[in-house]
Amino acid sequence: MNQKSKSRIPEMISKRESDLLADWIREQLTATTLRSDLMKESELREQSRRFLGLMIRAASEQPALNDINAPAWDETREFLSSVSRSRAHQGFSPSETATFVFSLKQPLFALLRHEFEGDPKKLADEMWIATEVLDKLGLFTTEAYQKGREEVIMRQQQELLELSTPVVVLWEGILALPLIGTLDSARTQVVMESLLQKIVETGAGIAIIDITGVPTVDTLVAQHLLKTVAAARLMGADCIISGIRPQIAQTIVHLGVNLTDVITKSTLADAFAVALRRAKLTVARVENHG
Repeated sequence: MNQKSKSRIPEMISKRESDLLADWIREQLTATTLRSDLMKESELREQSRRFLGLMIRAASEQPALNDINAPAWDETREFLSSVSRSRAHQGFSPSETATFVFSLKQPLFALLRHEFEGDPKKLADEMWIATEVLDKLGLFTTEAYQKGREEVIMRQQQELLELSTPVVVLWEGILALPLIGTLDSARTQVVMESLLQKIVETGAGIAIIDITGVPTVDTLVAQHLLKTVAAARLMGADCIISGIRPQIAQTIVHLGVNLTDVITKSTLADAFAVALRRAKLTVARVENHG
C-alpha cells in the first residue's frame, strides 16, 4: 500500500472513538506496568482521552498518516512530550512511560480486524500503517522521557553541588567555605557563586577557604582556587586558604603554582586566628571565679 494513499484509520477510529478509548484504558489499567502509586486513575483517563483526540485530529489532517513530523502532528508531539517529562519527574521507568502509547496497539488492531474482516489485504495494509504510526509515537515518547530524566538528574546534581558548598559566617565580617570532595570546573563555578553571593549579603571582608576535605590538589584544582580567590578580591574580600597538609604543600610546590599572594594555613583554627587579627578582633578566655 502506498504510504501516501488515503487510509481509513482516521475515519474508523473517529467513528468508534468512545469504544476504542474504553478498551485502551482497560488495557492500561490491567497492564503490569500500571503505577497507581504514582498516578491517579482519573489522570490516566484524562491523558488517554486527550491523546486519542489529538491523534484522531492529526491523522485526519495529514494525508501521509505515518509522517508524525508533519505540522499536523505538532500538538500531538507537544502533548506526548509533556506527558513523558511529567512521568519522568514522577518516577516512572522508560518502559512504563512508553507503554502509554504501545498499549493502544491491541485495542486498535482488534478494531481493525473487526472492520476489515472480509478484506485481508486491506487489513494487512492498515495494520502496517497503524504499527508504523504507534511505533514512531512510542519512540518519540521514549526520547522525550529521556530528556525529562536528564533534566531531573541535572537539577539534582545542581542541588547536591549547592548543598556541598555551604558558606558559613564564622564572625561578623568573616566567612568560611569548607570544601569536601573533588573540585572540578562545574563545582568551582557553584563555589564561586555561593561565596560571592554571601560576600554581597554580609559585606564580609575576609573569607576562609578550607580544603581539608579535598583529597588531592592538582594543577586544575589549584587554578580553580586561585580563580575563586581573585573573584573574591574583586568583591572586596581577602581570602585565606586553610587545610594545607604537608603532601598538598609538596604537590603545590612541585606543580609550580604561585600562592605567594595568598595567606595559607594548615588548619581552619589557624586561619580563623589570622582572620580575627586582621579584623582587629581578639578572643579572650573568661576565668570562672564563681
